[in-house]
Amino acid sequence: MRTLSILNPDECGVVKTVTCEQSMKRRLYDLGIVPGTKITCIYRAPLGDPKAYFVRGALIALRSDDSSNIILE
Repeated sequence: MRTLSILNPDECGVVKTVTCEQSMKRRLYDLGIVPGTKITCIYRAPLGDPKAYFVRGALIALRSDDSSNIILE
């Protein structure tokens, strides 16, 4: 199973599903992270967390705890 948290800068993937509690899932959906969305990792912080992702024209920073709940195709 491949998750968003394993992407390195300049790698991309397509969201298959989001598996987390309902309130966090709603927040991620509001950011545009829904099944079928292409996401590109743009930047990783020096210590590895958080990472910045390009999603539907916006740059979004996510912690590894949150991005590990996003399953990629």
